[in-house]
Amino acid sequence: MAKEIVKPATGKLGIMVVGLGAVSTTFMTGVMMARKGLAKPVGSMTQYDKIRIGKGENKKYLHYKDIVSMPTLDDLVFAAWDVFPANAYESAINAEVLKEKDIEPVKDELLKIKPMKAAFDKNYAKRLDGDNVKQCKDRWDMTEQVREDIRNFKKETGVDRVVVLWAASTEIYVEPDMKYHGTVAALEQAMKDNVVDKIAPSMCYAYAALTEGCPFIMGAPNTTVDIPAMWELAEKTQMPIAGKDFKTGQTLVKSGFAPIIGARMLGLSGWFSTNILGNRDGLVLDEPANFRTKEVSKLSTLESILVADDQPDLYNDYFHKVRINYYPPRNDNKEGWDNIDIFGWMGYPMQIKINFLCRDSILAAPLCLDLCLLIDLARRAGRYGTQRFLSFFLKSPMHDYTKNEIPVNHLFQQHVMLKNAIREMGGYEADEEID
Repeated sequence: MAKEIVKPATGKLGIMVVGLGAVSTTFMTGVMMARKGLAKPVGSMTQYDKIRIGKGENKKYLHYKDIVSMPTLDDLVFAAWDVFPANAYESAINAEVLKEKDIEPVKDELLKIKPMKAAFDKNYAKRLDGDNVKQCKDRWDMTEQVREDIRNFKKETGVDRVVVLWAASTEIYVEPDMKYHGTVAALEQAMKDNVVDKIAPSMCYAYAALTEGCPFIMGAPNTTVDIPAMWELAEKTQMPIAGKDFKTGQTLVKSGFAPIIGARMLGLSGWFSTNILGNRDGLVLDEPANFRTKEVSKLSTLESILVADDQPDLYNDYFHKVRINYYPPRNDNKEGWDNIDIFGWMGYPMQIKINFLCRDSILAAPLCLDLCLLIDLARRAGRYGTQRFLSFFLKSPMHDYTKNEIPVNHLFQQHVMLKNAIREMGGYEADEEID
């Protein structure tokens, strides 16, 4: 029998979510319905996936919970911050993702989740008009108020551990600037000096989470924890971090389909991606400065899968464009169109068209569950800093760009990284190689 190297998942796991919108209420409602046996957590790796451990006669395929100690859905306790005061039940109804018949059975539980006042700066999301916001003297005060929220939640609920998950809107793009983002000391000084254009509200949440002993997950493409100061803080506090941006629709397709082109040694002339969506995320992304943040994350996927230096004849000069269009009639039912211009034998052109009519929150909810459970696992295993094995769930995986590290965006390589990490944390050999 393998030696267990993970602290057991005792007690309750608190999940504090920034943003009580479509994604987070779909996540919470699904967990509560699954607890009652009224729904299935489809799409969740932690609930369904099986991993091989051992080889030959010793080979077994086991669920994650049979390899490592994991919380059950009954162990999860939720809280949230939001700029709007509506409780989780009202928000779930307003989001119009789930039918009322799939919300009503857990109405009483959802009503109890009332959002705490958000740490918010309208300059970072101009399209949002909420008044459930903290009054803060400066960014340091903003951080201290979030820390107090985390401490109060722990005290009031008696949870054993807490994970903080960002499931709120995309902020405007903050370019990493080593003067403010290079070290923890520089970051803290910028917070105290209230350098508002360099310190996003999301950075205050992340700083608060890590200093209060909570792993932090960035589910939007924000720069938040993707700066050396946060990497240093994660090392100092020995907390795991993960980001950026839930990999739900189009990028999931891209990271899974681009390997087909690469594996068959077909050439790429261009890849044009466009989306229409009408939820709060779409509204915020209709602002050019916010779209810029998303564009940076979506554009980075292809370049590390179909690499010009590896195959100059095939990938030397392709054109890659990404567009997101706010279209209210669709609400959460996002539509992603991909037009892919490829070429084959003797350079003859061909085309591939992919039309993914997906539901953003239905795809994001299981990612929220998996990321929270797995980053809690990483913490119990004593892992800290950037958790690269969670890149399977993320559009633009964090990496050390200061050392020119190339992120792994290839979906199937990411799956190998995930499986190997689970094996290692379960005390088994990480026996799959990434080719």
